[in-house]
Amino acid sequence: MRTTLADIAREAGVSTATVDRVLNNRDGVKDRTRDRVLTVAGKLGYVEEGARPVLPASLASLPGGIVDLDIVLPGGTNTFINNLAARFADTAAVRPDVNLRIHSIEGFEPVLLAEKLEALRGKSQGVGLIGLDHPVVREAIRSLAGSGVPVMTLISDISHVPRVGYVGIDNRAAGRLAGYLLGRFMKAETGKVALFAGSLSYRGHEEREMGFRHMLREEYPGLSIVELREIRDDTERAYSEAVALLARYPDLAGIYNIGAGNRGISRALQEAGREKSVVFIGHELTEHTRRFLISGTMDAAIDQNPRVEAREAVDRLARAARGEENPTGPATRLQAIFKENIPEV
Repeated sequence: MRTTLADIAREAGVSTATVDRVLNNRDGVKDRTRDRVLTVAGKLGYVEEGARPVLPASLASLPGGIVDLDIVLPGGTNTFINNLAARFADTAAVRPDVNLRIHSIEGFEPVLLAEKLEALRGKSQGVGLIGLDHPVVREAIRSLAGSGVPVMTLISDISHVPRVGYVGIDNRAAGRLAGYLLGRFMKAETGKVALFAGSLSYRGHEEREMGFRHMLREEYPGLSIVELREIRDDTERAYSEAVALLARYPDLAGIYNIGAGNRGISRALQEAGREKSVVFIGHELTEHTRRFLISGTMDAAIDQNPRVEAREAVDRLARAARGEENPTGPATRLQAIFKENIPEV
């Protein structure tokens, strides 16, 4: 027999109205409740693994019906990006109104990204992307948006493009927080600090660097930044650059890694026996950074929520594709959440 909303509600311990809101991706449901309902729905077979669920009548009547969306993410060893891709897949599994395709390309090749965006013209009803803030990428976004396809930037924003929104944290605030934490954890008022970044062509990385530098200048003027090394979010490159950096600065007191590559930096610190003497601040709570935090190799990791980001992006892109709204502007609910929970420092 086919599973009903009442079956899911009874098993999950919620009302049928709550189940309806969750399955139709409406607001007003706590994340924990939403996850429980979706888990029960999957267990009862309402959402079949590897298959598209039956389209509810409330969604079938939406203008445009099922919409084709595309998410373009950088490839590589970045654990956070891989987790984000998985969360997009999870979201698509419980959105019968969306046909979601996830694309992976070389993240530091703007021409390849631009070519992918051009290839999606006429084939997609909405595109979300993490991309470099580069002229050829901006032009490709303008061209795609000009053809009527809503475009949304993810995690790292892109300047001066006709996007329908940005989903991600406030990266400048994240950089300021990193500077604040590093300054608090330092054992002396003076010392040498180094930065690692995937690429400052990512606006998000540039904004984090800016926020970090401003915080040190305002609150910890005795800390001096001696180097910034771009590692293209590659673990092995991060390792080799960190080895060279530690050899060059035996008195290095702090490291802030703006992007990925925490595994490489941690390995270099451990091999040099300096994991307890160098304050190390990074981003994203993953299976790897959790281990480094527990061991004391990392002192703090500034996290974001890929599950919420994927859900937010798909929801807003789907609504924009149907013409239900045009959610323009730099602020998002995720930015608001970040600012509410992180004190202004």
